[in-house]
Amino acid sequence: MQGAPQTKKDRDALRIAMWISLLVGFLMLGIKVGAYIITHSTAILSDAAESVVHVAAVGFAAYSLHFAFKPPDESHTYGHAKISFFSAGFEGAMIIIAALYIIYEAVMRWITGLYLERLGIGTALTALAVVINGILGYHLVRLGRNKHSIIVEANGKHVLTDCWTSIGVLVGLGLTIVTGWLPFDPIFAILVASNILISGGRLLRDSIGGLMDAADPELHEQLVSILDKETKRRGITYHNLRHRGLGYGHRVEVHLLFNRNTSIQTAHSMATEIERVIEGQLSPGTDVTTHLESLEDHDEAHANHPSV
Repeated sequence: MQGAPQTKKDRDALRIAMWISLLVGFLMLGIKVGAYIITHSTAILSDAAESVVHVAAVGFAAYSLHFAFKPPDESHTYGHAKISFFSAGFEGAMIIIAALYIIYEAVMRWITGLYLERLGIGTALTALAVVINGILGYHLVRLGRNKHSIIVEANGKHVLTDCWTSIGVLVGLGLTIVTGWLPFDPIFAILVASNILISGGRLLRDSIGGLMDAADPELHEQLVSILDKETKRRGITYHNLRHRGLGYGHRVEVHLLFNRNTSIQTAHSMATEIERVIEGQLSPGTDVTTHLESLEDHDEAHANHPSV
């Protein structure tokens, strides 16, 4: 359970999805740059800038996915899956950089003078980008969640962010076409940038939480529920429950307390059964380790060795 968590079929599906995302990213970049050249729209430029960042982020995410699937080795005895959180953090940082650039460019264009042309063609190209990115983003988020890959899910969220960026651009272009008021273009560019700043911030928060092993309250409640039920059935107790996210699953540690007359064979068998129940009810990448203790001398042992 410590190596690549998914089956080979799952891993292949994730890799293919990432490569499709990268190819579509280049296609979207080409469409948006073309639309900007045609229209000189600040909003479309902001959309194109986001796509530049997206392509760079997807490239890093694709490498991270490959690296995360490497099995444990002498220098990484717990495997390489933690790179998932680096990938999500990198993508979040890139989104924030793109948003700040968009705001800067929109303000400068507004100050120096606005010039737009052939908005109809630009609007059509942007609408095409919305449809393609919407379909791809939904697929990536669903696949990432189903296969427990934070890398693919984060990439899907970035694609959907790109989609919402394009929708905001479409609204701005539509209002500009209908009213003829050019400032709608930079205004919506700034609104779109503000939205993707929030999205990038969330990715960074999730990344930092994962790297710092922040506890998941929902997971903790689920584990307590499972352990309460399984230990009660076997007439034992537990304590010192700990867990951390791995990017694709979870690592769980818990101490099980047995009557001193319980044989090692019986205690080990019960512990193994409980481990399998937890692993079966959590994500496929979950790895559970139990520590067996005697109930009668448990307090004394912990008093002499507080770290145990």
